[in-house]
Amino acid sequence: QVQLVESGGGLVQAGGSLRLSCAASGGPVSTYAMGWFRQAPGKNREFVAALSGIGSGLIYADAVKGRFTVFRDNAKLTVFLQMNSLKPEDTAVYYCAADRSAAATTRALSYDYWGQGTRVTVSS
Repeated sequence: QVQLVESGGGLVQAGGSLRLSCAASGGPVSTYAMGWFRQAPGKNREFVAALSGIGSGLIYADAVKGRFTVFRDNAKLTVFLQMNSLKPEDTAVYYCAADRSAAATTRALSYDYWGQGTRVTVSS
């Protein structure tokens, strides 16, 4: 019933910016914690950022802290990932995930639902 759809990926030069979005539908998704993960070719999936479903809790991976911002539009049931000062090592497929718990977490196995991903490529 729950569906997550990512969009906003593309090709950008190093130092540029992109804003990813995740549209959520089905169930009480506005109360779920939401996370962003990424997977580069030949690499394991890694945590990027998360926010709580209730309240204002935020978590960022050290690799993106200070460059990426996660925020939520609860009225539209959409979560955004603003990515600035992009680096070639940010190149990956980015996935949106939802956790039925309201508490944000970095642990991928805690998330109950996943989108299909949107590809981000950063050229040097």
